[in-house]
Amino acid sequence: MEKILLLAHTETDGTLAKPALEALATAVALGGELTIGLVGGAVQAAGGQIGGAGAVRVLAICGEAFAVPRYATDAAAAEALVRESGAGLVLAPATSRCARAIPGVAFRLNGRVDTHATNLAVKNEVPAVTRWFYRQRMEAVLTRAQRPWFVLLDGGCQEPWTGAVGSDSIEMLAVEAPATRTTVTGIQAPKADQQTIRPDAKLLFVAGAGWTKKQADGAVHGGEAESLILGFLRLAGASLGSSKSLVDMSGEGEAVLGCMTHLNQIGQTGATPRHPKGLSTCCHGEEPHVVGWRFVSERRAINLDANCGWARGKADVLYVADAFAVMREVNRLMA
Repeated sequence: MEKILLLAHTETDGTLAKPALEALATAVALGGELTIGLVGGAVQAAGGQIGGAGAVRVLAICGEAFAVPRYATDAAAAEALVRESGAGLVLAPATSRCARAIPGVAFRLNGRVDTHATNLAVKNEVPAVTRWFYRQRMEAVLTRAQRPWFVLLDGGCQEPWTGAVGSDSIEMLAVEAPATRTTVTGIQAPKADQQTIRPDAKLLFVAGAGWTKKQADGAVHGGEAESLILGFLRLAGASLGSSKSLVDMSGEGEAVLGCMTHLNQIGQTGATPRHPKGLSTCCHGEEPHVVGWRFVSERRAINLDANCGWARGKADVLYVADAFAVMREVNRLMA
């Protein structure tokens, strides 16, 4: 097996996040000569996390210039680590930071890059990537002869590495940070209870266009709908998804939910989450929407229409009921 390099960036506290540990588990399973390359403001805590992974070398580029996500500095650091390691196969988690910089590094080194990989394993004595095409409708297994070969691994496809904590020696590389035109002055993020997209949540709650339609009394109850949905997310710690028809309403002049954006969209042109359980409300279960649920293990739905798409073998359980009434009672019981 050829030399392998795992590239990972540290968090603000100097540790490695779950996506990096998932990529590490894939790298360890390949069984080749493994080198780990760390980039960040501090790397000592990360070095302790991965000390028992059996890497032959742990390289690091550390400093204030490399603490924040920025293409110029991240690309320069990754290029230096690949050159120093001499690895032909380079793995990295598909975080926004790596996804922005790695393709450019592959171009600089005359290599190739594959993104959105769900697995990397040895098949017929060569490393082979598994990934999905056409919005998760077709799965392909492919290999490449070009080296270096960069592979960005999607999160949630592999259990994180959980080996013993160690204290491997870290080799610091001196890399001069390139000139930059941007200055990071801080980070603005919503409070934890305002965040609606939670990739690690056990439950995915998806709202459809029915929440903004006229109800039995002939009126639209958008305000109550948003209150019920946000209340459930807060009580259950669930992640919020949406059908395409609901997020598209903002451009059609119809009533919309203020907590919903295109980032919440689940389906053929949206996200494909991997939550253990999913609950669909006021969605009809059409194929373009349901394809986004491909990796959700247990699927349930609430819909007044007993003949909707969810009732045709696409949901494990279909509740034929009014979503407003159901969620009012659920929130009352959970409060």
